[in-house]
Amino acid sequence: MPVPDASAPARPSPVAGRWKMLLVLLVCVAPIVASYFTYYVIRPEGRRNFGELIDPQRPLPAISARTLEGQVVPLPSLKGQWLLMTVSGGGCDSSCEKNLYFQRQLREALGKEMDRVDRVWLITDDAAVNPALLPALKGATVLRVPADALAQWLQPQPGATLPRHLYLVDPLGNWMMRFPPDMDAATAAKAKRDLDRLLRAAAGWDKEGR
Repeated sequence: MPVPDASAPARPSPVAGRWKMLLVLLVCVAPIVASYFTYYVIRPEGRRNFGELIDPQRPLPAISARTLEGQVVPLPSLKGQWLLMTVSGGGCDSSCEKNLYFQRQLREALGKEMDRVDRVWLITDDAAVNPALLPALKGATVLRVPADALAQWLQPQPGATLPRHLYLVDPLGNWMMRFPPDMDAATAAKAKRDLDRLLRAAAGWDKEGR
């Protein structure tokens, strides 16, 4: 009977290998978990969010959108940035124009952190976009999406409609906040405070650019 060679290297334990992989995974996700724990749990007494936190968070749906030029864009491909979203028909009435204005102002008010946030306008029909709006949309992502599919993901607060809100999606692709309807200058300042807090909480793992 052959005698085992005591000098031969021992085979690595599969259990040890799995533990090492788990430790590496924990190291990778720890900053993300910590930032969300800080924002949602360890909050100073008396602090309140202006925006409504979505619980549970809802990931970007696997639907195809189209650019104004007709190019197909999978909605989940927008992951990797904070997304400040507004929704309306292509005709864009005065309420829609106001949301686009505050969407742009909120991003610019973030100063050096603005490149971590993308503006997204989701259009729910095939109506033509007023050419006069295009200069203000420079740098924004404008996509046409099926209205029925969008309604299964985003939801307004009771008594409101989708176009009356601004929505926030985190870099992991989760819809996680809805701002109250009909934003004005006073409420925009409160929304900016929410954005500042979230960006600070996520600074350890979220960087600008996808």
